[in-house]
Amino acid sequence: MNAPLAPVDRDTLLRRLADILAAQNLIIDAEGQRPYECDALPLYRDLPLAVALPETAEQAQAVLRTCHELGVPVVPRGAGTGLTAGSMPHPEGVLLCLSKLDRIVEIDPLGRTARVQPGVSNLAISTAAAAHGLFYGPDPSSQIACSIGGNVAANSGGVHCLKYGLTVHNILALKLLTIEGEELKIGGRALDSPGLDLMALLTGSEGLLAVVTEVMVRLLPIPETAQVVMAGFASVTDAGDAVGDVIAAGIVPAGLEMMDRLAIQAAEDFAQAGYPRDAEAILLCELDGTAEEVAQHGATVAELFRARGATSLELSRDEAHRQLLWKGRKSAFPAVGRLSPDYYCMDGTIPRGQIASVLHEIQRLAADYQLRVANVFHAGDGNLHPLILFDGGDPDSVRRAERLGEDILRLSVRAGGCITGEHGVGIEKLNTMPDQFSPEELAQLEDIKAAFDPALTLNPGKGVPILKRCQEYRALPGRHTHG
Repeated sequence: MNAPLAPVDRDTLLRRLADILAAQNLIIDAEGQRPYECDALPLYRDLPLAVALPETAEQAQAVLRTCHELGVPVVPRGAGTGLTAGSMPHPEGVLLCLSKLDRIVEIDPLGRTARVQPGVSNLAISTAAAAHGLFYGPDPSSQIACSIGGNVAANSGGVHCLKYGLTVHNILALKLLTIEGEELKIGGRALDSPGLDLMALLTGSEGLLAVVTEVMVRLLPIPETAQVVMAGFASVTDAGDAVGDVIAAGIVPAGLEMMDRLAIQAAEDFAQAGYPRDAEAILLCELDGTAEEVAQHGATVAELFRARGATSLELSRDEAHRQLLWKGRKSAFPAVGRLSPDYYCMDGTIPRGQIASVLHEIQRLAADYQLRVANVFHAGDGNLHPLILFDGGDPDSVRRAERLGEDILRLSVRAGGCITGEHGVGIEKLNTMPDQFSPEELAQLEDIKAAFDPALTLNPGKGVPILKRCQEYRALPGRHTHG
């Protein structure tokens, strides 16, 4: 199980792949592969032997069978919006890009479901379902680009995950391919199915166990009314405590987001959403449902925010204003990118009651590392997204950013949380996996990986740090990584 990967016969591999894919769907030159060398975490990047772009599930199946027969590693990739290097290519393997499997197969308005291929963007599902008065719940900030296959791999959430849940709560069935090219079908239209809960196991498995070729998602009725309550606070402590007050009052907002001063100012410069620039923190609390329900809960939330010393308070005036307030939040990541040559987005999750103390500790750590951090995150479920600003052209700045990121994740675990909420582990969080999991738990993860992928050639080197064989490729000549 820990034997080194066998040398790859590149000529044989490329000849076999050329029999499966059209010439334009097989990229073998370095320049053509550059757009695929990393995901949205460019600290880690590499080039594969080939990029395969199948147009059908059958072609993807044939690619997997060929690679398995030749002992060639395969890394699945969607839109490349991931933030943990989870789809970074293997230098001795094939990058299996599923972006051309982008068809909405079926929308069933009566059953409130949609069947889609993995390359369909998150936003496209809701756009197509809107004609039937329906929408798809999870809405990551990258929803305009991120694909549903990648959402399944990372168990993505978004700003409305507090009420509507993560990907695992919103999918009913999956079609997948194993590394051997065998098709698996799990789940179905029924609320439950017999046997092991493979849906929960495979959702969030980061392409380590199987490759998604079709997803059945659950669709929800578009709420009658939605309104955002935006409040500014003089301290992150007041804002953090206000989050707990809302949940304690028995209100479950559609979304409850928090941004600190640096993130506020960057987002406001970018989106001009009307955020209070003088606030140390803001909360965006969205309430949806019937008009009466929204009005009642909106008044309660506003009163709770005032009781916590809100320095400003504003309710969205209409749908356009509501969308503008969310535009600022969803634009926060690119907006912060204007403040620094590079930024590093973390993904720890903590108990809601620890928000204020953890944010203060993050700022103390940032000062120690002489770096700035902007905080923008899903406050309702404690999913932090600290954005570490650094200079990718300065090796020392890169090292400090990576160490600060690891310290933030370890801080999340000490606070009673975990090292990821919706981004996954990938390569980024390998070093902090032992901070959350015991050796016995890590061994169990290894056993699960080996059960699905005995040769350990499906997305090797990601997710599970104790797989020595998977780690060996990270030291191969030709890898191009910082740090």
